[in-house]
Amino acid sequence: MEPRDILDTAFQRGLASLKQPLLEDAELVRLIEVICRAKTRALVRLVLSCALAKIHRPNLDIRKPYTEIGTTDAFSGRAYDEEFLTAFIQLHDLPCNTTTAFLTPALRNQSMALTPDRDLKGREPDIYQAALQLLDAVFQERLTASDLLAETLRWLVVLRDEKRIRFNSLLANLNASHGELSLSSGEIATLIEQHLKQKHTSRLPVLLVAAAYDVVGSAFDETARSLAGHNAADKQTGAVGDIEVVLTGENKIVTAFEMKDKPVTQEDVRVALEKLVGRSIQNYIFITTAPIDPDVAEFARNLYEETGGVEFAILDCLGFMKHFLHFFHRYRRTFLESYQRLMLTEPDSAVPSVVKEVWLAMRQVAESR
Repeated sequence: MEPRDILDTAFQRGLASLKQPLLEDAELVRLIEVICRAKTRALVRLVLSCALAKIHRPNLDIRKPYTEIGTTDAFSGRAYDEEFLTAFIQLHDLPCNTTTAFLTPALRNQSMALTPDRDLKGREPDIYQAALQLLDAVFQERLTASDLLAETLRWLVVLRDEKRIRFNSLLANLNASHGELSLSSGEIATLIEQHLKQKHTSRLPVLLVAAAYDVVGSAFDETARSLAGHNAADKQTGAVGDIEVVLTGENKIVTAFEMKDKPVTQEDVRVALEKLVGRSIQNYIFITTAPIDPDVAEFARNLYEETGGVEFAILDCLGFMKHFLHFFHRYRRTFLESYQRLMLTEPDSAVPSVVKEVWLAMRQVAESR
């Protein structure tokens, strides 16, 4: 059976038993639930890809997803992950990382079997240990790869559906709380400022600027290009910045925005300057949530003459947002909806579900006032 057929079969098994685990061993079920519910979602893709490879080629050692190991029972877990899992996860909207598990620092550049005695350095050591125990259970024949794959997919569907129910409830409550009077520009700014104080919100400043261009860019014949992945380096994507603004109907970048959740340094400005070589960009704007160093801001401003007309600027994120809301006051509601839409459609790896849920709850409170 081919990998895609294996995934489809396992998925159907999981769907047919959503209310009841497929395994009788409660400890194994617990370990699978642990890796599925963890913040470190890379371990789910590790287990899925290893189980898939083992079912596809039974002679493989499920604990050896690295060809660098050099034995005949080793395999490329990353190849199974990227070739088969990415599209499958997207198709079924499963709560997993959007990229391969094998680029995670703890899992890349390995050349040994993933046995329970391995000390993988990760943010959640218990989750890594749970994944290693599951792979070992298959190796020890206490668990079949088919059951591991199906039960993991079952849990992912359960979590996906739980998330949908929570979101639908929050959105329904939010819609019911809307009064006759829209939130003021000041109230919207306060709401966003309070939400940005939550953990894991580093992606949100990018969405704020993208929403601003989504709302008023057409009035200036400017369009923001589709956003690149939050964890993709500019060198990998060929991007000039986090947001690239082009003239409508053209492919020429006129303004680039780069977001920082730390102070902008002179080295950051120099790196940006190198990225502009051979380009006709007019504005390069840093948006930061950290304090702005006056000396760095002065250094950036002085590049205007040196570059023959490229303007560099360092702006405070909250200040930028407040000025926008008041300057385009009549568009404040449209901006708010655009920002929320962008946030809710971002992958959980970029904006975690808990951040989205907190936003909806906070906005409901603000709207009901």
